[in-house]
Amino acid sequence: MKILTMGVEEEFVLVDRMTRAPANRAPAVIRRAARQLGEQVQAELFTAQIEICTEPTASRGDLRDELSWLRTVVGKAARQERCMPVACGTPVLPPEVPLTVTDTDRYRLMARRFAPLVTRGDGTARDDGLVCGCHVHIGTLDRERALALAQHLRPWLPVLQALAGNSPFAGRRDTGYESWRAVEHARWPTVGPTPVLDEAQYLAHVSRLVEDGTLLDNRMVYWHARPSEHVPTLEVRVADANADLDTVVLLAILVRGLAATLLPRVDASVPPPRVPRASLLRAHRLAAAQGLAGTGLDPSDGRERPAVALVDGLIDFARQGLEATGDLAWVRDQWERIGTDGGGAARQRAVFHRLGRLSAVVDSLAAATVGR
Repeated sequence: MKILTMGVEEEFVLVDRMTRAPANRAPAVIRRAARQLGEQVQAELFTAQIEICTEPTASRGDLRDELSWLRTVVGKAARQERCMPVACGTPVLPPEVPLTVTDTDRYRLMARRFAPLVTRGDGTARDDGLVCGCHVHIGTLDRERALALAQHLRPWLPVLQALAGNSPFAGRRDTGYESWRAVEHARWPTVGPTPVLDEAQYLAHVSRLVEDGTLLDNRMVYWHARPSEHVPTLEVRVADANADLDTVVLLAILVRGLAATLLPRVDASVPPPRVPRASLLRAHRLAAAQGLAGTGLDPSDGRERPAVALVDGLIDFARQGLEATGDLAWVRDQWERIGTDGGGAARQRAVFHRLGRLSAVVDSLAAATVGR
């Protein structure tokens, strides 16, 4: 079995060190961090966000080491600008000053074209537009194989989403969800399950979306799994940003394990599972609302089962791919740890229940993000 490479993109909120509220300081932080990281540190839609991108690697250890290094460099640059990077799907506290859109041609055009999603009627940015995800890239894959693999992965992506839920708080309140980011992000066009299309149909479909103004360009295809248009990979986009580094590595390893297990079916032209779109949408809603604490839909038969049992099932299903890379025992150890503490959303709520302050939740997330 060929060992697939993997890479991770992480988006962080920058928060003021005193107020813990989102701070519009990404341009200055990026300038400082880019001296070491170059294009591995990038801007996002709002200037209170920052993104880091790993190089592709086949090694779990190398991926973890690089993510740790990237976080450390960004954390140091942020401290010099009196702020902290925080890995969570939504800001725990609201901004104290209006958010600003990053000053590039593309982001300015997005803000104008999709103004109701980005700004209020008075022209100031919407607080709920700031969301941060973690994207896993698997390669090297051409567009045709990546698209087919995305369709085979569809039933399993809600399980990964439940595992990665890390946005229970937003704007100073408990939303009742494990991943409020999933709710906010779903307002954008095309966010959702990958359609069942071959490569020619995909190209025609995206072209129509751009021509009719639904999208700016093919980079705005926000399916839960999509062929990347700038690198030869499959990009999986269902996860919240997570402060716990090993959770991020676990997500990447599970995506790769699933991909390695499913690619022989893709290459043998086995059709993807027939799952009604309504069932997929419901599975993602359950993952966002209940995470690991509730139920989800079994990818094999569509029945409701405990989310933790579905993660067990995913690991069993991906066993062949995980064994081929020597990752199975590590995955089981990490899953046992996460199953004990409940994952990112549960950890945030535990901090709040223990200390009674949302600022303490932000501090715990910031400390975990940069490894202190």
